[in-house]
Amino acid sequence: MATKGTKIPVGRMYEEWPETRDNRRAVRVGLAETSRVINSAAVIMISVFLAFVLSGDRVIAMFGIALAAAVALDAFVLRTLLVPALMHLLGGANWWLPGRLEGRLPRLSIEPPDRPAARVPVPGVRTYESEPAERVH
Repeated sequence: MATKGTKIPVGRMYEEWPETRDNRRAVRVGLAETSRVINSAAVIMISVFLAFVLSGDRVIAMFGIALAAAVALDAFVLRTLLVPALMHLLGGANWWLPGRLEGRLPRLSIEPPDRPAARVPVPGVRTYESEPAERVH
């Protein structure tokens, strides 16, 4: 479950964020659309680890039970409860990047956006439709 179990839902949440600028909606949609995949993978892993109990070897059975418990705790408590709750509490700070870094990072996407990203006013910068952006001092 390691990193993909977190990247999938948070990635989906971030896809929703630029379109709506509503953190609660982004978290809700991201969790709703990815939780089945994450929970299904967890159930498969738990089943495999619990099958170790049938091996007859006590040490392997204990490892199986411990790993199944760890995956269950990670998938059903951490990823579906704590991460979304923390992201709700943090609000827009989830998506904050320092200005210098945001300007240097490329915007990568597998698919083109369905609609252009919403324009968000930046403090200290005046933009007009016919002119390029200029910095206000």
